[in-house]
Amino acid sequence: MSTVSDSLVIAQRNLIRMTRIPEMVLFGLVQPVMFVILFTYVFGGSMKIGDSTDPDVYKNFLMAGIFAQTVTFATAGAGAGIADDMHKGLIDRFRSLPMSRGAVLTGRTVADLVQTALTLLVLAIVALLVGWRPGFAEPTNFAKILAGFGLLLLTGYAFTWIGALIGLSVRTPEAATSGGLIWLFPVTFISNAFVDSSQMTPWLRHIAEWNPFSATVQACRKLFGDPGLSQSDAWPMQHPVWASLIYSVLIIVVFRTLSVRKYRSAAV
Repeated sequence: MSTVSDSLVIAQRNLIRMTRIPEMVLFGLVQPVMFVILFTYVFGGSMKIGDSTDPDVYKNFLMAGIFAQTVTFATAGAGAGIADDMHKGLIDRFRSLPMSRGAVLTGRTVADLVQTALTLLVLAIVALLVGWRPGFAEPTNFAKILAGFGLLLLTGYAFTWIGALIGLSVRTPEAATSGGLIWLFPVTFISNAFVDSSQMTPWLRHIAEWNPFSATVQACRKLFGDPGLSQSDAWPMQHPVWASLIYSVLIIVVFRTLSVRKYRSAAV
């Protein structure tokens, strides 16, 4: 219970900091909104989804990928924030207090999760304004839509632990930002987020189908009733909801353990 209490205090500290630096939240909202508008109007009509090049089909196909990309890109912010705290000596101050070691990292990731939820809310509104319609390809309901956003938040929370490890492993916030983004581009683009993976070369398609990011995108398309579900025989594509849950839990367990261990050694 003390660990939970300490984590909530650290989360509150980070949320207060976000409100006092509103440009952090603003810039975090601008990028995904730009992705929605640019991909929708630049690539809509030129991408083939199934047998259709209808812009409305691609628009509804795209949104699950944009949502998933947005929550995973929060990794860079988490890493930069932790690296900044390390660089300024704030972690040393926390170490002088009678508090749980893991609470510093848990509190940070929880605060990032709240910011990600806010970003998703704004992004969903923008998506509805540009023409995204849940249930476009197959019937869905409000509970499934909420479950889809729940999976997105869980995936985002899992990836922030990767960011935490990166932030603890570098010396400056700038390095953490770069290190948090470099590996995300191949993860998000070698996937089914923006193109139909069946159109990829065989070896690249197999990588995309077993990509944890692709599992979340496929799960969201299924729950949202969006078009473009992969017809692959790969297990994550056949059982995307379970695959997304399993991937996310494994990432949290592995990278939280590594991050707490790295925190203890880095803060000595």
